[in-house]
Amino acid sequence: MVEKAELADDAPEQGVLASALRSDGHHWDKLYVDGGPSTTGTTGHVHMQGPEVFRHAVGKITDVVYSTLDKAGYTVDDLDWFVPHQANKRIINASAEKLGIAPEKVVITVDRHGNTSAASIPLALDAAVRDGRIRRGDLVMIEAIGGGLTWGSALIRW
Repeated sequence: MVEKAELADDAPEQGVLASALRSDGHHWDKLYVDGGPSTTGTTGHVHMQGPEVFRHAVGKITDVVYSTLDKAGYTVDDLDWFVPHQANKRIINASAEKLGIAPEKVVITVDRHGNTSAASIPLALDAAVRDGRIRRGDLVMIEAIGGGLTWGSALIRW
């Protein structure tokens, strides 16, 4: 369960500091599934316009990351780690480059796990915590983009 916790006045900030969630149904046809148990009783098939998804992903990810940082009063330079949705390495690298995040601050696990959809960020966070990269007090930005199109980010004080 996720819930709000009150901190003592002198306690350092922790948890989710800011977040942003966006959607734009005008771009539904860029990435969607044509069915599912609740609509067709089948698993459906993924349809994607790869170049368009790449273009939208990089642009929309950077915009939502900047918005989230601004809400919390931070900049990209303040980030210790960037943990993106592990869709593919090209989107991850292009987004990090556009944001000006050094490659050594980007957690990448898509090469080990593949694109695990909604599980990709938790798997990447787990890997980075277990191997000692992400530590208590670190400032971590997570982000994702998905079908429909939907996208969002959250800034976390680990």
